[in-house]
Amino acid sequence: MGVSLGTLKSVLQDNAALIARELHRIYRVGSQEIHVLKGISIEVQPGEVLFLCGASGAGKTTLLYTLAGLEEPNQGSVLIRGHSLYGSPKKIQAQIRNEMMGYIFQSYYLLPELTALENVMLPAMIAKEDALEDATDLLRRVGLNHRMDHLPTELSGGEQQRVAIARALINDPEIIFADEPTGNLDSKAGQGVMDLLVGLAREEGKTLAVVTHDARLAALGDRTLYLTDGRIAS
Repeated sequence: MGVSLGTLKSVLQDNAALIARELHRIYRVGSQEIHVLKGISIEVQPGEVLFLCGASGAGKTTLLYTLAGLEEPNQGSVLIRGHSLYGSPKKIQAQIRNEMMGYIFQSYYLLPELTALENVMLPAMIAKEDALEDATDLLRRVGLNHRMDHLPTELSGGEQQRVAIARALINDPEIIFADEPTGNLDSKAGQGVMDLLVGLAREEGKTLAVVTHDARLAALGDRTLYLTDGRIAS
């Protein structure tokens, strides 16, 4: 018997937002094995703003993608509201990603032929929901009510990332994952985007996990985890 996301959400309300246990991620390049995650375990509470920091190659992006259901670990488990992410059927995994998670990437990933408004609406349209009113409101909240009909090429980098933030919120996800969301922006624009993202997450009570190399931005969070050589530094 299938399980609807509505039922899933109601059953899992009292659990931690995210629990990861003994995560290992190994990449194989020819005959070589690269052990990127080495037994990482973390727990994230509902509404917590968590930053993942570390040097290049420490494993922070791989960890974020594994927590977000985008890269299956070779070993270990991820629980979303007490529900096993990788232990679920593929259909349920897809539902969890689309309806309970929002994603923001360094490179924006906006569809170039769609306007800002259409890009924000897209995830909800995939879920067969009418999202015009919600998308319009989200663009207003990120300060782009005057840019809704513009294509990505007509927007600055900071504006494109604000569109991406609005898009990540359109399905009212419980958890937002952001991978270096300010990486392509100058210092001023990056600070503005991060202030906006953290502010919206707190306002909406969202759990937020962010990868950044900038310790100054990470100070905005409730907690910072530092990764070194595939492990969380003690």
